[in-house]
Amino acid sequence: MNLQFPKDFIWGVATAAYQIEGAYNQDGRGESIWDRFSKTHGKILNGDTGDVACDHYNRYQEDVAMIKNLGVDSYRFSIAWPRIFPNGFGKLNPKGLDFYKRLVNELLENDLIPCATLYHWDLPQVLQDKGGWTNRDTAKCFQDYAAIMFQEFGDVVPYWITLNEPWCSAQMGYGNGQHAPGIKDPKQAIQAAHYLLYAHGLAVEAFRSVTGNGQIGITLNMSPKYPASDSPEDVAAAQRGFAADVGWYLDPVLKGAYPEEIFQIYKKHNLAPEMEAKDLDVISTAIDFLGINYYHRRILGAGNPDSIFNYKSYPSVYEKTRMGWEIYPEGIYDLLVYLNKTYGDLPLFITENGACFDDQLVEGEVHDHQRTKYLQDHFVQCHRAIEAGVPLKGFYVWSLMDNFEWAYGYDYRFGIVYVDYETQTRYLKDSAKWYREFLTTQK
Repeated sequence: MNLQFPKDFIWGVATAAYQIEGAYNQDGRGESIWDRFSKTHGKILNGDTGDVACDHYNRYQEDVAMIKNLGVDSYRFSIAWPRIFPNGFGKLNPKGLDFYKRLVNELLENDLIPCATLYHWDLPQVLQDKGGWTNRDTAKCFQDYAAIMFQEFGDVVPYWITLNEPWCSAQMGYGNGQHAPGIKDPKQAIQAAHYLLYAHGLAVEAFRSVTGNGQIGITLNMSPKYPASDSPEDVAAAQRGFAADVGWYLDPVLKGAYPEEIFQIYKKHNLAPEMEAKDLDVISTAIDFLGINYYHRRILGAGNPDSIFNYKSYPSVYEKTRMGWEIYPEGIYDLLVYLNKTYGDLPLFITENGACFDDQLVEGEVHDHQRTKYLQDHFVQCHRAIEAGVPLKGFYVWSLMDNFEWAYGYDYRFGIVYVDYETQTRYLKDSAKWYREFLTTQK
């Protein structure tokens, strides 16, 4: 594949704390909502938990060496809030802080750029007991936690992400109950979304006051919506679906307002969030970049009276991953161009992109040609977007290694590195070897 990206383009791999670290009760770490949720009968496939996961907490040096061996520029990881503040606030846990200091130092010694996510879904359980993200105080606790992280790491971590996919935290955590904390209440979900965004804004304010170094942004999961036909009704339904899923999180951050049509629909159904006068000013505090997690598109059409947005989903057209997600690389190009056209020249990063397939380890090898092709095709579309003038600055492959895939436990594998969970042995899949070879052409 003969593609040349800009010389300053950042190539990386990404993970999340609860999915890989394990060591759930080690060195003073507090309980998170995922610890509680995963131990609740029937919530996780096969009854799996993140108690051990990939044991990254104890194997981080080995893992950093593996990352270095891949030839990437950067490693995106998340900080486990309960490791720093076991109760979410108050007394800091020095051993938890020390772990991330050792991890960051290891990255720097290997010439890898740290990219730290402050929140990848593992809320301290003590805060959930007080209402979690439906409690405004949680946002202030997050700001205090973020400020400490900026004080401790502001001079060595150049890239910060406040929240990973607040849509998932709100809608899957409080709306449909598929994720921790497992609540099924649409009103709580929409309120949680608002306080998550408010927490993001407060963290950005703290970043601006604490450190003059580095850059900060937010990562949103984005599935572009395509109309099922050219009819005005289907086109409007697709636009409405995008506004509800993406615009509800993107517009407050970049425009300082919720999408009006969606807000009015929520208001009509008594679902609109409670907020204070200055909340949207805080939420729209200027960011330095926008992180995009792209996996698939959705096809929508008009006419579902059971949906408050009056749209219905249509089946995928192309091949799907094991997650049931359609493989549609052109969607990442369309999305990038749309964002650039709609929101201006804000720097963009693909903070997650990858695929889950039914990987088989045979004599130390995993021939995951589908994943390799998936990555190749998405790289092509990203390059195409750059050629079209989109300020795309980097790409993080999800995921570095197989891990605890939330409600799907350990049966679903996204990694470019295979993990034998019984022995904790790591094996580079063919996709990892291809990625490493590709990166040699980009130096």
